[in-house]
Amino acid sequence: MSVNALYTDLSGYYDLMCVDIDYRAQSNAIHRLHQLFGNAGSQHLDLACGTGPHVRHFLDVGYTSSGLDIHQPMLDLAATRCPEAHFSLQDMGQFEVDEPVDLITCFLYSIHYNANLEKLSACIASAHRALRTGGVLCFNSVDKERIDNALFVKHTAQQGEDRFTFRSGWHYAGQGERQTLRLSIEKSTPAVTQVWNDEHPMVAVSFGELIALLTPYFEVHVFEHDYQTITPWDNASGNAIFVCVKRDG
Repeated sequence: MSVNALYTDLSGYYDLMCVDIDYRAQSNAIHRLHQLFGNAGSQHLDLACGTGPHVRHFLDVGYTSSGLDIHQPMLDLAATRCPEAHFSLQDMGQFEVDEPVDLITCFLYSIHYNANLEKLSACIASAHRALRTGGVLCFNSVDKERIDNALFVKHTAQQGEDRFTFRSGWHYAGQGERQTLRLSIEKSTPAVTQVWNDEHPMVAVSFGELIALLTPYFEVHVFEHDYQTITPWDNASGNAIFVCVKRDG
């Protein structure tokens, strides 16, 4: 099953799949970083917004928030969750906004959904065009050189009589600009068990390469992947939060 089919068929399960994610903590952390590094504006755009949980939190703290995604079923759910927000069906690899924004976010490693370095570069350029001067692009990323193929995360969730088991992990072959997110979803009912296995192709990039792509457009700050504290990246961990302030001109 392709990634598009998986997400379309299981869009109703997406929030269940992400039930362990602390959307409030993530949103609050980026809000604090925007206060520290941004231009004091309140126009927000969330790339790869999914069903809109991050958009909901930014709306609740006073932003005028919007989102884009390439999956219409996700956007339909996001519009229900956030009726006051604007959502658009767009590819974040090359997107447009009607009016410049002050903050662009991309959570849950979704920046890697750009298919290759060319697409990632186009996404960065699109974000730069969409931001006002002093605006901020914030996202989290994984360094391809620090991926452990043996690691994966797992959680279970109950929905009525259905029990779901979700597993995911990064895989990188050790060379090139392609990594995958390996995903397994098991749905067990009293009568039957169904399993979906998928590999999501994603761009592989080292933090050094990523900083080089960002630097022509942004002043780049890198922080530890910790949404509870604001700590500079230790130059060793393989996950980090990037805060990118638009350069003048």
